[in-house]
Amino acid sequence: MDYASVLLARTGSLSFTLPQKRWRFALTVIITCRTLSRKQNRYVSIDIPPKSFLSLKGIDHKPFHHLVKEKRAEDLHELGGASGLIAKLNSDSNNGISSDNDEIRTRKETFGTNTYPKKKPKGFFVHVWEALSDPFLLLLAGCAAVSLGFGIKEHGIKNGWYDGVSIFLAVFLVTVVSAVSNFKQSKRFDKLASECDNITVTVVRESRRQEISIFDVVVGDVVLLNIGDQVPADGVFIEGHSLQVDESSMTGETHPIDISEREPFLTSGVKVVDGYARMLVTAVGTDTEWGEMMKTITHDNNEATPLQERLQGLTSNIGKIGITVAALVFTVLAIRYFTGNTKDENGVQEFNKHKVSANNIISGLVNIFQQAVTIIVVAIPEGLPLAVNLTLAFSMKRMMKDNALVRNLSACETMGSVTTICTDKTGTLTLNRMTVTQFWVGKEPVKTDGVVESVDTRVINLLCQGVGLNTTGSVYQNNSLSVPEISGSPTEKALLYWAVSSLGMDTDALKRCSKVVHVEAFNSEKKRSGVLISENENGKFVAHWKGAAEMILDRCTSYYNNDGSVYNMDFDQKSHFERIIKDMAASSLRCIAFACKNIEEMSQTNEGEAPKIDDEGLILLGLVGLKDPCRPEVKAAIEACKRAGVTVKMVTGDNVFTARAIAKECGIINENSEVDVVVEGQQFRNYSPDKQLEIADKIRVMARSSPFDKLLLVQCLKKKGHVVAVTGDGTNDAPALKEADVGLSMGIQGTEVAKESSDIVILDDNFNTVVTVMSWGRCVYNNIQKFIQFQLTVNVAALVINFISVIISGKVPLTTVQLLWVNLIMDTMGALALATDRPTKELMKRKPVGRTEPLITRIMWRNLLPQALFQVVVLLVFQFKGKQMFGVTEKVNNTIIFNTFVFCQVFNEFNSRKLEKKNVFEGILRNKMFLAIIAVTILLQVLMVEVLRRFAGTQMLNWEQWSICVGIAAITWPLGWLIKFIPVNKKPFRRMLPRWRS
Repeated sequence: MDYASVLLARTGSLSFTLPQKRWRFALTVIITCRTLSRKQNRYVSIDIPPKSFLSLKGIDHKPFHHLVKEKRAEDLHELGGASGLIAKLNSDSNNGISSDNDEIRTRKETFGTNTYPKKKPKGFFVHVWEALSDPFLLLLAGCAAVSLGFGIKEHGIKNGWYDGVSIFLAVFLVTVVSAVSNFKQSKRFDKLASECDNITVTVVRESRRQEISIFDVVVGDVVLLNIGDQVPADGVFIEGHSLQVDESSMTGETHPIDISEREPFLTSGVKVVDGYARMLVTAVGTDTEWGEMMKTITHDNNEATPLQERLQGLTSNIGKIGITVAALVFTVLAIRYFTGNTKDENGVQEFNKHKVSANNIISGLVNIFQQAVTIIVVAIPEGLPLAVNLTLAFSMKRMMKDNALVRNLSACETMGSVTTICTDKTGTLTLNRMTVTQFWVGKEPVKTDGVVESVDTRVINLLCQGVGLNTTGSVYQNNSLSVPEISGSPTEKALLYWAVSSLGMDTDALKRCSKVVHVEAFNSEKKRSGVLISENENGKFVAHWKGAAEMILDRCTSYYNNDGSVYNMDFDQKSHFERIIKDMAASSLRCIAFACKNIEEMSQTNEGEAPKIDDEGLILLGLVGLKDPCRPEVKAAIEACKRAGVTVKMVTGDNVFTARAIAKECGIINENSEVDVVVEGQQFRNYSPDKQLEIADKIRVMARSSPFDKLLLVQCLKKKGHVVAVTGDGTNDAPALKEADVGLSMGIQGTEVAKESSDIVILDDNFNTVVTVMSWGRCVYNNIQKFIQFQLTVNVAALVINFISVIISGKVPLTTVQLLWVNLIMDTMGALALATDRPTKELMKRKPVGRTEPLITRIMWRNLLPQALFQVVVLLVFQFKGKQMFGVTEKVNNTIIFNTFVFCQVFNEFNSRKLEKKNVFEGILRNKMFLAIIAVTILLQVLMVEVLRRFAGTQMLNWEQWSICVGIAAITWPLGWLIKFIPVNKKPFRRMLPRWRS
């Protein structure tokens, strides 16, 4: 027994004073706690589900579907307005819903998900059917059927099926390979298209702002809406200021609609054009009108790009030549057949007028027609569309890895022709990591690396109001010891962090002590934002403004000093503040001014109208300088643009001194250049149209620009023949993004309106990615040209060889199956090999390709004509002298011709890798696809000659004959190297023709 127990036992019967009784009670508690602590703790944990779980299960969600869709104001009123609806859905206007996975799952099960069923994309067999719809392949299949029938009739089923089935198999192989390739590209395009639909939405869950996918939004979520956002689901307005939405995507009406407590309904899919707000989600997915509309829409990738349209014209012209040659071949062979000049493999005359039968005539004509159709199949470059699809799909996939999401296929091509890039500054040329580095109150600088102690408390409190209440950002702090979580734009985050750490700002206390009456949101035209607040303690109204320093300064008539005194601002003092702003701007700082004004009495407004915030006669609170360092790689990227013949122009909302300093740091303008022009947007806007056109080329920096100024600059540049790419992130940038040849929106800071108006989304907001996209654009064009050169070489050689051979000997040297195999090599495999090359440094050392530059350049003609001539000469020599030269039978000689022709194409694929460089092997190990295609082609060719002899109509070759085939074909390498020594005038033919005067 311990001392406390003994004491209690001894004094148990005694009477005690009040203090002694209290001591006794304390000892009893101690003893009891010790006793309990010695015993084993046993308890049962009861998991009680949240209230929302119990009330959401079994809820009838149908009334919520039609609430917004049919704008049922009476139903909303019966539910108790927005606040009653929030309670019904177990949400909270400030804290949102719980982030608990079980609750989110329950809401999805009860109300549905924010997705919609999409139309199924084309299946594999649809692509097979489309490939089979080629009329010439169908003709060949028809010929194969006739050949099969006559073959079986003449030679029996055992030996008569080979020719017909061989052609069937060849047609099937060409069809399946084409279908597989198109199917894979289609899936890739669909996957990339789905990336465009995955929008990021800001919601409040458990009092914290969170960015989630639009597909994860659930009924009951509180969504934060800002300028440029897309409304992610149907919902009702909770609170906000100056909210306007564009409902043109739903109703076709272009004028903005005001949203407030009186008009609270927000429809999924509409865009926010002004103001900000919180909304409560009431319906998602197919329960919304937007969802019902979207489930009937599918992504259509069948729209031809400009390059594909040009290639269709080229294909048509080559096809006409092929049909003409085929018609001549058919005519000549038919004449020779009916005149008795055609013999079969055994040397027997095929047409004998003394032994004429309908079967023989039909069979003979079908064979001739079959050869003619095969020539057409080989002549028509069907691989060109495939090559374009392959190179576009490949480049889109690689660009995605390089942080560029392609929304419009044609932009891939157009980027290769860009001559001018108009770029933003913040986040594109800079890191978008802003920090406050300078702070001025009155005429004195204040330290920014610690708690501010030298400034009067009244000034500090006003600054905290100006930063904490006049913002679209937020500060979340779980407790006083936790690190605050700050969200918002980079500028807002930098200011909020500075106010919390240096000014000691408490956002919760600010909201308790004052009430926001009205807000004028920031936009790129006003360059400022304002807030009117009411102080709860005394009922006074205070107007706060912040924004571009020189614009706020123009509206100030006095200023606060460090000690809290207010001084009038005369001309000299205003000039002093202007010098401070100019010095900060020259140091590459973004200068923000804070000002306020006490409002004695509120001006009367009409019912439903918000009070106007007074912005005249303000008191300057302070100046803040924000540093946003240039990206380390941006200077090299801009130098790369200059080497590539592309001009970079910076269009920014910052003042002219900040813009000039950043432009020098990035290398956009030179220190002492007289050519580079720096203008302000208003200055350019006020020029005459002729002056605007004259100076547009010389402009390198446009400061204090509005979206209209950017649009005007783009229009002027396009009138002068430039191909213009524009970067933008704001809603007001949409007109310039649409007007540009290529619109590039920012993935991080860009609004949904800007992204939808753009062709490519730069996911990391980095100018270096813009340059990467441009190099891919040039690569697409270059890859197509390489494939055209390769395919035209085959086409020219095949047509000339067949035509001359038919005219002289009446025989086609290559069988139908062999020609189809060559067609497969040059169409599908050639496209795979040559259309998947990556950008090289040499591409960025050339001038941009003009809009009207021909696809087939003089350099390409120089490369392909000698190669085609070499192949024609060699194969015609083999055709007429091969049997004597090699001492072989006609069938072996034809196999040598076929084998040599195929290997000529294999070796020529290497030559086609480089249009101008002599070293065609440079970088070849980096293109694994090319090497794999070459290996597969050689392997299949060996099988065609040595194994599938009956199918291909070939004969086995010995090592000597193989060496002859490969050795002759290998001459294309040194020949290609020698050809490139021939000088070429790069101007197209039409520019070299004299202009005759009428």
